[in-house]
Amino acid sequence: MASLPLTGLRAFEAAARTGSFRAAASELGLTPSAVSHAIRSFEEQIGTTLFERDGRIVRLNAAGDELLRRVSSAFDELRHGLETAGARSSNLLRLHCAPSMAAQWLMPRLRRLLAEHPGLEVRLSAGTDYPRFRNDEFDADICYGPPRQEGMVVLPLGEELVRPLCAPSMAGAIRGPADLVKLPLIESEQKRVRWSAWFTGNNISPPSPGSYRFDRSFMAIAAAVDGLGVTLESVRLAERELASGELVAPLDGRAKDISYIGHYLVFPPQAKHRKAVRIFADWLRKELHLVGGAKQF
Repeated sequence: MASLPLTGLRAFEAAARTGSFRAAASELGLTPSAVSHAIRSFEEQIGTTLFERDGRIVRLNAAGDELLRRVSSAFDELRHGLETAGARSSNLLRLHCAPSMAAQWLMPRLRRLLAEHPGLEVRLSAGTDYPRFRNDEFDADICYGPPRQEGMVVLPLGEELVRPLCAPSMAGAIRGPADLVKLPLIESEQKRVRWSAWFTGNNISPPSPGSYRFDRSFMAIAAAVDGLGVTLESVRLAERELASGELVAPLDGRAKDISYIGHYLVFPPQAKHRKAVRIFADWLRKELHLVGGAKQF
């Protein structure tokens, strides 16, 4: 065991699984050159090459393919053993989430999640940065927009419907899409779907940017509830306000809505073996009425 090349094995397994030294480097928190050097040293140590190299493209050769099967099996057994030995940690979900998704959609459902899965522990952190999954700080992330990392397991969280929303007191002034040009519009600056795209989709020249601009959807939704103006937001994120009547969709059926995939569940491949991650992925699918289950991971 003293001579077991764990550093080389980790670099090899990550590169072989992801098919990329760059993706392996991102996963391990190293530079691509450090991963390449570790694998070269590992190959020299065991006396054989494991990859066919063609520029930046790397492919396993026969020896590498055989080793990957055995190393993957060994790593799976090791992870399973660690979870079995630490039963409490296997029920712990360390989750990172986009702020508005956390505040508007996830937090109201946490009680139900924990009631359905007694013993599950959740540590939730909300932020705009994409976690790199270094130092084992998070198990999974619900990110806004397509993931920026390679080599991750990615579950698109279904389409979201985006439409104009406002307080009931403003709804009477909105008979058709053109009426919005004359009203105060709330702009959510970080949204991938903006007012300009909505007006263009409804064959109306976009007006000048609105006076009220926020960088988070939960603030734009709160501003609309307070009667500050009309916001263009995801029905998913505003479902509580719509259900309570604090917000209404004044152009429901009278304008062209926009739908898009806004959020994704992302986690490193090794996290799929964690009980808490699989429970959460399966629960998300059920809550969002997505097809399939977490067993596919």
